[in-house]
Amino acid sequence: MDLSAFDFELPDECIATRPAEPRDSCRLLCVHGDQITDRVFRDIGTELREGDLLIANDTRVVPALFFGVRRARDERSSDVDVQINLVAQKDDGVWECFGRPGRRLKRDDVIEFPAGLRGRILDKLPTGALVLEFSPKGEGFWSAVEAVGKMPIPPYIAKMRPADSKDHEDYQTVFADRAGSVAAPTAGLHFTDALIKQLGDRGIGFERVTLHVGAGTFAGLSEESFKSGKLHEEWCEISEDVARKIAECKARGGRVIAVGTTSLRTLESLADGQGGVLAASRDTDIFIQPGYKFQVVDGLITNFHLPKSSLFMLVSALMGTDVMQSAYAHAIKSGYKFYSYGDASLLMPRHD
Repeated sequence: MDLSAFDFELPDECIATRPAEPRDSCRLLCVHGDQITDRVFRDIGTELREGDLLIANDTRVVPALFFGVRRARDERSSDVDVQINLVAQKDDGVWECFGRPGRRLKRDDVIEFPAGLRGRILDKLPTGALVLEFSPKGEGFWSAVEAVGKMPIPPYIAKMRPADSKDHEDYQTVFADRAGSVAAPTAGLHFTDALIKQLGDRGIGFERVTLHVGAGTFAGLSEESFKSGKLHEEWCEISEDVARKIAECKARGGRVIAVGTTSLRTLESLADGQGGVLAASRDTDIFIQPGYKFQVVDGLITNFHLPKSSLFMLVSALMGTDVMQSAYAHAIKSGYKFYSYGDASLLMPRHD
């Protein structure tokens, strides 16, 4: 497979730096088989059927950018201002992080932050990342993070403008619950409480799983990942109640539609081999690309993705590469907005 098959030209003006207001007023590109239509997101219920079940990711984005001070190690050294970005949680209070200036940070250094938060460097990884153990842990850690952290907007937006207080609301879904992500599950950003209720009134279910999104979501697709067929690991979980509702949906002939690629990867990672899912939690590095046989998901709601990315390969696996290239060409020509704050698509493959 040639990675160039997943490339396309994307003009800079197609990249959204702010979301639509209100959330559900963004545009919606509907692709049913190879048929393309233009809609508004708030009307997505007209594209679905009674008995369908939407599965969203309820992870909550943490304000993952901190500024602190590494105290002088001895009388001959001085304090150093430090920037820390949380990347992925390893344990209670233990995180993989990016730190600057990395060359001035060593194992066992202690970094002090406002609100009484402290971090000790347990390790420096070959990638240059740090492993920090924070104190306090538990609820004390999360309270301190909310007090001192800044929201980590995507790097392609950060190049155009700094993060601000509006991003604290905009870059969080209305159903965000379980803290642990450093990037938003962006397909869920388009939903409002009112829209979820309207879908329920139509007999369309809305349930939640969890996948904590790591900073690797912003990294380009490496040659190593492309060849190995594995991505960075992220923790995911499906509850017994949601597993049961998925089984009931399948039994009555309903369709399971993932809200976002993180929800899709969670469902497929915990597939039970019989059309349903396991009630379990685990790390997943699943890399879905053309040729993959979907076990659970019947459709997908998702934003528009980067060229030559694992996510564009995922939607190509679901719909076919030619279909997705045509859909994206239509979206670009029609002025759809791409990436985290951009417009949405509903992808429903033809089932023969």
